[in-house]
Amino acid sequence: MRFAGILVALLIGVGLVAGAMLVNRQRPRSETSQPNISLVRATGKCAQCHRQETSAVVHQFERSPHAAHGVNCLDCHRPMQGQDSLDHRGFVIAKSLTSQNCAQCHATEYNQFLRSRHAAPAWAAVAGSADFTPEQIAHAEKYHAGAVLRPANALSHLEGPAAVTAGCNSCHAIGKPNTDGSIGSCTDCHTRHNASVAMAREPQTCGQCHMGPDHSQIEIYNESKHGVIFHAQRGSFHLDADPKKLTTADMPAPTCSTCHMSGLEGQNVTHDTSERLSWYLFAAQSEKRPAYARSQDAMKETCLKCHTRPAIDQYYTEAEEVVQSTNDRVAAATKIIDSLRAEGLLTPAPFDEPIEFVYFDYWHYWGRTAKHGAFMGGADFVQWHGNYELLRSLTELEAMAAEIRRTKKETQEESAATKDATKESVVSDTPPAPVDRDTSDSDTSDSRPENDS
Repeated sequence: MRFAGILVALLIGVGLVAGAMLVNRQRPRSETSQPNISLVRATGKCAQCHRQETSAVVHQFERSPHAAHGVNCLDCHRPMQGQDSLDHRGFVIAKSLTSQNCAQCHATEYNQFLRSRHAAPAWAAVAGSADFTPEQIAHAEKYHAGAVLRPANALSHLEGPAAVTAGCNSCHAIGKPNTDGSIGSCTDCHTRHNASVAMAREPQTCGQCHMGPDHSQIEIYNESKHGVIFHAQRGSFHLDADPKKLTTADMPAPTCSTCHMSGLEGQNVTHDTSERLSWYLFAAQSEKRPAYARSQDAMKETCLKCHTRPAIDQYYTEAEEVVQSTNDRVAAATKIIDSLRAEGLLTPAPFDEPIEFVYFDYWHYWGRTAKHGAFMGGADFVQWHGNYELLRSLTELEAMAAEIRRTKKETQEESAATKDATKESVVSDTPPAPVDRDTSDSDTSDSRPENDS
């Protein structure tokens, strides 16, 4: 009996093992193969699972230049120094990718990006310098003095964290510092799994953030002749052309990247979007950038692919005249606000009085629009959305300032009148003071002689 029991148990055990092996054989290879980089390359193991989950990213990657050049998922997703890692079905991958992952192959492009206002200055414009290391601040300040070493934006503080997270940060995170010491994310322009040059050349990619009244570049571009030609003929454009071999045959009219970044017919390619800009157009009072002449020459070199030198020079002259006239208008508006503050008619707190919003719109919306319109061929934005609004708003500012002074004067007069009335009331309600009398003449009761009866 004892032997028979052992035999039965053995048979049951063998049966269970055989059953488990049969079940295991039915599992997909992606679940049973030992993961490593070679396996990923040979079998596309990541894709086997992700075709079932998040299938779109697989299709995007398969159409990308990365896939064409043999880059695999782990090449980008493996943790870099300073990054948090994650165990993922036998793989160790980075919890989130940053520009450092891209920089392992695209170091030149990343270093160019670090010099631009798209890097640290973009994040500091909302959050200030608190999130950056001293080294990051020093690097950014070398190229953009005062753009990072600054306090957090007062307006974003007043709007609250929900608006900042879903609003401001959506664009400004292009320059957010990462925990691994890098800054920003390349995918903001190139998208994640497409890693697309063509996508970065699309005007709408820049227009995701460069739109609206504060910097209406995409609207201006769409109105410009450049935009009209591009939209009419985009079918003939080779947006995916090699950046180092790009010609006017590929891009016969410019998009944003053509003027600001591309190496058109021998020009240097740059990811420093500030490199060809000669003015600080975003500022209330625009000034020439430190590398004004060199930057302007670099931009004009792009213009020369389509336009003659005299035409370009005249265009720049007219645009700079708009900048100067806008500076004059902004100075007039600033004088109104400064005089109110000097008279103690505005509180020190920002954005707590209506006239402060009108003034902010004045330079931040209409002033910027006029200047950008002048440099980007947007006639309607120079006039109706720019200078017309500047004229109208200056009148509004003057009227509001007059009303503030009138109200203050009336308040002071009422206060003075109330004070005088109070004084009079105090005087009339006060009982008469006792009269001093000379008791030696009037009060005889006690002076009569005791026997004068």
